[in-house]
Formats: sequence, structure tokens, C-alpha cells
Amino acid sequence: MSSPIEAVRGMRDVLPDEQRATAYVRAALERTLAGHGYLPIDLPIVEQRELYLRKLGEELVGKVYEFSFGGRELALRPEWTASLLRAYVANMQDQPLPLRIAYSGPVFRYERPQRGTYRQFTQVGVELVGGPAPRADAEALALACAGLDAAGVGGYRVVVGHIGLIRELLVGLGLEERTQGVLVWSMERMRVDGLDAVRARLGETIAAPPPGLELPAGLDDDQAAAWLLGMLDAMRIDLSTGTRSPQDVVARLLRKLRRGDQQPQIDRALDLLSRLGQLRGAPAEVLPLVADLIAQSGLQSAAYAELRAILALLADHGVDQGRVEIDLCLGRGLHYYTGLIFEIYDGDQMQLCGGGRYDDLVSALGGRQPVPAVGFAYGLERVAAVAAAPPPPEERVALVAPVSDEDYAYALDVARRLRLRGFIATVDVRGRTLATNLRDAARRGVGYLAVVGAEERAQASFVWRDLASRDERRVALGEIADW
Repeated sequence: MSSPIEAVRGMRDVLPDEQRATAYVRAALERTLAGHGYLPIDLPIVEQRELYLRKLGEELVGKVYEFSFGGRELALRPEWTASLLRAYVANMQDQPLPLRIAYSGPVFRYERPQRGTYRQFTQVGVELVGGPAPRADAEALALACAGLDAAGVGGYRVVVGHIGLIRELLVGLGLEERTQGVLVWSMERMRVDGLDAVRARLGETIAAPPPGLELPAGLDDDQAAAWLLGMLDAMRIDLSTGTRSPQDVVARLLRKLRRGDQQPQIDRALDLLSRLGQLRGAPAEVLPLVADLIAQSGLQSAAYAELRAILALLADHGVDQGRVEIDLCLGRGLHYYTGLIFEIYDGDQMQLCGGGRYDDLVSALGGRQPVPAVGFAYGLERVAAVAAAPPPPEERVALVAPVSDEDYAYALDVARRLRLRGFIATVDVRGRTLATNLRDAARRGVGYLAVVGAEERAQASFVWRDLASRDERRVALGEIADW
């Protein structure tokens, strides 16, 4: 049994020195976002569980902290985008577009603890709602880089993919939507585990009908539905007794039977995706190879032109093209993405930031009309871990030391006046001797000591000691106003 004074496993305490460094990085990121016109928002940590089950994808859904309370199914926020779009649909649909929103706050995921990975961490990010590709995508990606520059992160690498391009090619191959989805979100698995793993995944989710149950060749959907109804009637299977209509039952059965007809297209798709997945590197090298592969396949892709435009605009934003590489196997694991996706890594391959385009999410959450959107989020703790050390704070810190208990109220007045002039001032509450206060001040890095006793009270003054220069003088209380 763990001690009650230990942090929850996988979460951690952030102590003052680290918190100060993290706050410096957070302020740098937030200043950068604000300077680009992104307005801050705050949202609940607890949301309806259903919000995250719709579009997160099975990998992240399995990491959601969920619970039942008061007859409702709830969850701790695992990311900001779905929450922000929920707030947009509920409260901001009448706002002029594009809408630039920034956020900063904790998220929770049941991750395996490892370097830079915690079960509670902080996301700082933006959503550009109502901004179409390619300009909004390039703005978001360039802004992500600008924030890292402002925080003092060097040597980072930007990896760019495009879910829309993959989907477009699969549509061109005539694959049904569910098969497309499985293939799109298996791209990263294909690289790690190979084609056999993806074939197995397809077999688990969209298995072909057993031998002997195939549809007759050459039937369109209406003819196939009529044939199925005739077969079920001949078998004296009554479809009117269930909760679904006979037409719905036949339509679902037809979709299952049609999957067997798609095997040639699936094989062709796997070959195409495998070849695309091998194309990874600098845009100038990879883009022509992607274009050749699309042409060889006899397909068309508007998303390819969009990707080219985004990368060209990224150069116009001043982003170093040497930092950018294309990886069409990039998946991100979030099923709401529809176009550009990207991740930013440090020199040790730790992901610092990720984002992309999600044009269908507003509609999926009940929006009045489709709204294009793109966004990204930093992992604050990771960025802080690799950012340049913040400069020492320009702080004037003073300790006010009363000589006796009778001097304590006067010491409080001295401290109050020092704070009004920009000092960080604390008052000794432990009744220590002057020598002990001097040692304590040196240990804490305090710059000044103000000593007050009966004589100082009588003269409305205090003894002011600069601990760095060891200069000491008596100061009248009224002089503080001129400092």
C-alpha cells in the first residue's frame, strides 16, 4: 500500500525551482501566441465522456480517465481540441471567422510513465477556427515554430504528413469508408510492424464473407439488395420481427458481403501505402517522388497540391526549410484529422508539439454548418525540459528582520512599503536573531536585509544592508517612496 504522502503513480510534484523555469517557458509561449492574435480561453477539466469517444481513436480512448458520478458518464480532459470545439459549438458560432483561440492547462492520460511522459501534463496550444487550407495550416505550423524559438528551443525538427492525401488516394481506389479508415490509421503500424500486421488488422475489422456466401457477380446495389431479399424470403427468414427495418438489415448485410469484392482494391491500396510510407525526407526530394507515385497509380490528388502550397507558404513565413521533412506514414492517432498533420521533435527524438487540420469536427459535435479548423498543442513540460535555461530573474528581494516582538508590526509596515516600490519582501516570522537572519538570507539568495528595532521605530527609519556589497546605511521610512 502506497504512502498517502506520495504522488499518484505517473503524476508528479513540480517543486519551486522547476516550476519557475516552466513558468518562464509558458510565458514565452503564451506571449508568442498572443502576439499572433490568439485570445486565451479556459475550459472545464471534467467533460462528458462521450465527447472524447467520438473522434479520439482507439489508442487514446484507452488512456482516458473516465468515471461515473451523479448518474453521468464523465472524463478528465485528455486533450483540448474536442473541448474547445464543444465550447465553440455551444457559445461561439455567432463570432466572426476566423476565430483564433489559445489555451493552456492540464490534461490527463493513463500513459506508461517514461522520460518526458506523465499522466498529468500541461498543453499550451491554439485552434484557428474558420481558417481554410493552405494559409491557415502554414500559419499554425509557423506559429508552432515561433513559440519554440521564443522559448529558447534549438535544433528541433518538423515532421509533416497529410491524412487528406492518403484518404483521397484510397477513395480513388474505390474502397468503402470503413476500410479507408482502418488503412489510414494503420500507416504508422505498417512502418513499425509491416504489411502483415495491417492485413491482420483488416481481417479483424472488415473480414470478407465466408466462402459460399458471395454475391453473384455483376449486380449493382439495388439488384444485390433484391437478390438478398429473395434469398432470405426463400429461406423463410422473417426480417420484420427485429428492431431494425428489413431494408436496414439488408443494407448492412450487403455491406458485409461487398467486402469480399474489395480484396483486389485492398491489395492495391496496401501496395500503394507501403510505397508511400518509404518516402520520407526533405520536401524538395520527397514531393517529386510522391507526384510520380500518384501518376503511376493513375490517380488524382488535390491534397498533394495543397501540401505543396502549405510548404511553400511555410518558407514565406521564414521557417527554415532545413528543419522540415515529409513523412506520409505520420498518423498522430487522433481520428478527427482530415488534412495536414505535423509533429515537432527535439534532437533526441522527443515530441514537443503536434497538430493538424480537422474540418469535420465542428459538424460532428453538432455545429450548424461545417467549419474548417486547424490547431496544435505543445507539451509544456517537454518544451521546458529542452529549452535554454531562463535568465536569472531581475528581482529585488528583501528580508525585514524585527529585533523584538514589539517591532513586528512596524516591520510589516516597512515590508508593505518596500512591496509598493517593486521589492519582494518577506518578514521574519520565527523571531530569529540578527545573525541567524543574515545566514538565512544568504542561503536563500536574498539581496537585502532591513533591520528594525526600537530605535528605528522611534526615528521612523530602518537599517538597510546590501548583502552583495555589504554596504549598510540608515534609511528614513519616507525615502522608500523615492526608490
